[in-house]
Amino acid sequence: MLTILARRVAPEFDDIPLPEYATNGSAGADIRAALSHDVLIPPSSIATIPTGIALEIPPGYEIQVRSRSGLAARYGIFCLNSPGTIDSDFRGEVQVILANFGKEPFIVRRGDRIAQLVVARYEHVQWQESSHLSCTERGQSGFGSTGIQ
Repeated sequence: MLTILARRVAPEFDDIPLPEYATNGSAGADIRAALSHDVLIPPSSIATIPTGIALEIPPGYEIQVRSRSGLAARYGIFCLNSPGTIDSDFRGEVQVILANFGKEPFIVRRGDRIAQLVVARYEHVQWQESSHLSCTERGQSGFGSTGIQ
């Protein structure tokens, strides 16, 4: 099992749990808001929410920040730039950009589960220019080319 080190950025948030999986089958670990006061996100607005932790991600890995489905379905709250990427060389506090696409104001409170983190491997590749690419059945057909059914 991979270990990722987490450093708390301020002692007043030591009570906020580190990211944790809700179930054994969860791909994403829930991350929580580290707030000293509630944050109101009006409809059609954006807020950046601190989490109180910085991470040491091993080289060759990234952490993807994703919306929580319950917040999206119930309240219209989404992570912008989702999935966002936390790079392995970033050592600052993880913050989550939340957007309210709902019709009501949304309040984020201390300790609320606001997003989920998914750890993923990646590789650096060598990009090589070519005047020819192999043919496929799809070819250059783009957005919506495969239909909805």
